[in-house]
Amino acid sequence: MMASVRSSTERYYIGVDVGTASVRAALVTCDGQVKSMAEEPIHIWEPHPDHYVQSSSDIWTKCCSTVKKVTEGIEKIKVKGIGFDATCSLVVLDQRFQPVAVNHDGIPERNVIMWMDHRAAEQAARITAAGHSVLSRVGGVMSPEMQPPKLLWLKESLKESCWKEAAHFFDLPDFLSWKATGSLARSLCTLVCKWTYSPPEGWDDTFWTSIGLEDLLENNYSKIGALTCSPGTALGEGLTQEAAAAMGLLPGTAVAASLIDAHAGGLGVVGADVTGFQLPCEHQPLTSRLALICGTSSCHMAISQDPIFVPGVWGPYNSAMVPALWLNEGGQSATGRLIDHMVKGHAAFPELKEKAERSQDSVYSYLNKHLETMAKEQANLDQLTASLHVWPDFHGNRSPLADPTLKGMVVGLSLSQTLDDLALLYLATVQAVALGTRHILEAMKEAGHCITTLFLCGGLSKNVLFVQMHANATGLPVVLPAEKEAVLVGAAILGGCASLDYKSITTLTSTFRKPW
Repeated sequence: MMASVRSSTERYYIGVDVGTASVRAALVTCDGQVKSMAEEPIHIWEPHPDHYVQSSSDIWTKCCSTVKKVTEGIEKIKVKGIGFDATCSLVVLDQRFQPVAVNHDGIPERNVIMWMDHRAAEQAARITAAGHSVLSRVGGVMSPEMQPPKLLWLKESLKESCWKEAAHFFDLPDFLSWKATGSLARSLCTLVCKWTYSPPEGWDDTFWTSIGLEDLLENNYSKIGALTCSPGTALGEGLTQEAAAAMGLLPGTAVAASLIDAHAGGLGVVGADVTGFQLPCEHQPLTSRLALICGTSSCHMAISQDPIFVPGVWGPYNSAMVPALWLNEGGQSATGRLIDHMVKGHAAFPELKEKAERSQDSVYSYLNKHLETMAKEQANLDQLTASLHVWPDFHGNRSPLADPTLKGMVVGLSLSQTLDDLALLYLATVQAVALGTRHILEAMKEAGHCITTLFLCGGLSKNVLFVQMHANATGLPVVLPAEKEAVLVGAAILGGCASLDYKSITTLTSTFRKPW
């Protein structure tokens, strides 16, 4: 249990991060340090191939319980604001704000189509083929991971049981801020990046009509967002009585308009103070930095003063992450998930797991040490996989090929299935992911970005092999945060902004900048 805080001047902000498989919350000090953190798993159902479903009720319950844990022993008056980030999953509610089933199984509680759900690949291909001008802001190709094709799938496949019942479609980050405050205002981060909204013009009627979703125009787009605001904006009157009771906080505690999880990570790292580390970006603008948020998937966040159109890369999006700067978002749909898939599916995994437990290591720490032992006779660890190669697009290619139909491939396998073979397959997979980052960087640079330094955060950034392979593959220096939970810090920055303790997100990121 945490000791009670005695200083009346101390202020705290809460960051809540809803990832693919868990909810995490952190209590963050006014100088950007994580004081306490809690995590709880959330359910994922796979009712059909390429269908991934969650429950908004389950997610909200875990948000409340993790916030309670991190504020235990803290005077609640000192919690000044809360910010949410989450995956860009689609939440469906009816007129009474009750969940609506998003699959043929008809279970209402399973009302969230996850970001990685590719059921709408055919609808996405049709939208791309139609060639509407909004596609210029998503790299020219509509991804099945965005919301328009998922909405179209619901209308075409579940018209009676879902589409006609649905009254509210939320991006998951916006669902969380609504649940906390009752405000229906959507964050410009979610609407611009995943729904084709374009400020200051707003929604494009011709786009929604052209793809067969003209019914969303009703009541000024009330089903998908009639009200919008910038990330960090204070919503409603803060926490409602109900939400405050569930979280163990005070009613009226400031709640911020949210961010997508990767964007929160980018916000948490891209402004870091690197003075004295002799990095190429030290005397260059923020536009020389790329934030790589790497977990289940990876997102590559590049910012620019003026809009840059990169084929196969999402954006440019104005002020979607850093105020007054344009954002391009590259990505890989399966990175941590791919590494897990390759390692846990190998015949030698039981042996690996047993040896890792015996040595009190994680399986990946053990594999990294095993590879170091194998490489003693080699001048370079990279050379261990000279005859083993992985094409990593097991869940399609998000960027820069923008082809969700692509599949993965392994070349160079033998009949051997030893622990050494598993270690090499693991290494080749990590290398393939790193080379995918290089491919994205090359596309960004060719379009006009000038990136000299990588800033990594997320679960995979804690894996030393993953970090080293990215440095090797790209030839760029890699910066890691001293505060490893940068995504949670990014969410807490939103809470600090909503509290009005700081004038803007930019002011707060400057306050939170710590030497790395």
